[in-house]
Amino acid sequence: MTTPPPAPAPAPDSPAAPAAPITPAAPITPAAPITPAAPVSRTTADAPVPAPVPDLAPAPTPSAGHPTPVASAPAPVRVGLVGYGLAGSVFHAPLIAATPGLVLDTVVTSNAERREQARAEFPDVRFAASPDELWARAHELDLVVVASPNKTHVPLATAALRAGLPVVVDKPVAGTAAEARALGALAREAGLLFSVFQNRRWDSDFLTLRALLERGELGAVRRFESRFERWRPLPKGGWRESGAPEEIGGLLYDLGSHVVDQALALFGPAVRVYEEVDVRRPGAEADDDTFVAVTHAGGVRSHLYVSATAPQLGPRFRVLGERAGFVKYGLDPQEAALRAGARPAAGEPWGVEPEELWGRVGAGESPVTGGGRPVPSLPGAYPAYYAAVAAALRDGTAPPVTAEEAAAALDVLEAARRSAQEGVAVDLV
Repeated sequence: MTTPPPAPAPAPDSPAAPAAPITPAAPITPAAPITPAAPVSRTTADAPVPAPVPDLAPAPTPSAGHPTPVASAPAPVRVGLVGYGLAGSVFHAPLIAATPGLVLDTVVTSNAERREQARAEFPDVRFAASPDELWARAHELDLVVVASPNKTHVPLATAALRAGLPVVVDKPVAGTAAEARALGALAREAGLLFSVFQNRRWDSDFLTLRALLERGELGAVRRFESRFERWRPLPKGGWRESGAPEEIGGLLYDLGSHVVDQALALFGPAVRVYEEVDVRRPGAEADDDTFVAVTHAGGVRSHLYVSATAPQLGPRFRVLGERAGFVKYGLDPQEAALRAGARPAAGEPWGVEPEELWGRVGAGESPVTGGGRPVPSLPGAYPAYYAAVAAALRDGTAPPVTAEEAAAALDVLEAARRSAQEGVAVDLV
């Protein structure tokens, strides 16, 4: 059947019309994060593999609920990237280019400086001035990645799916859980892959903690503390710090998308949410200092902090179990490496933390004074996300992050906003 032409979609830097309200489905237990298989191409030849990912979960198997596999072909998966700001240039473009079986075909941006930046690193890349130009040649592409401002995620993802293209969307996928579930339903109806880029599931510290939990080294976890803190006493401006609701700005939806997703991936669905939120910096419009408490169905309590106003940074993770605790300072090194121009390469170390940043496991002592034993950090593995996307397109297996998992995190973010507005804990039932 011939796919009808998609409706015109807004350009990445232009305002998007709000989606029609959708009645949300009841939240369900998010699936455990999927450990990606080794990178694959759409050819039958083996390809070199970037930094390895620990085997933390069994590989998924095809089922009727997963997207239809892309037919084998000698050509690689051709990717169109919408947006070339921070997310597009620092994360998506380099990781796509580093993945065997994927090729960065087209970048959508009308910004001349960003075009030159992209052409300098990817000489063969093509350009489109608007998403509509991309949809007009959808038959030349196999995957679209949406890395434009938050308010454009839903309309652009919708247009891509209606053009018959599999889609990856940067986090947060949407402003509401209902919108995320509607996108997932649209993708299922079309038999297309749909995934959300939650790259912090492949952070070094997250992979290390998950391995500790699976080995049972801490015993039953009682409290999980996670901090994503920065010291930025002056606002930077831009849509990420805008107070306009349609921009979906502020730290709750920015860094909060990461810490909530990690908590749900580790400890399962949330049943109660409480938030304290502040706008502290002079001239700031959106939340810049936020605390979210999540009670999980299994009894674990997660205390999650995101802040731009922390002159002293707390531990990235502090996890308290019945037998021992794990404390880890410092951020995963991959973002800093990508920003500095480093690129993953087959056979080369990637995402490796220095020994002085390893976390410590112990009981009855402070890690600050040398208590406990050091735990070597597993290598971070951002390239594994797109390797898993390539495998899902080839084999029809589940994507590395599903629409429903993203919707479950948005359930928590929406409940957090309601909690702060009403001054109450919000039950998710």
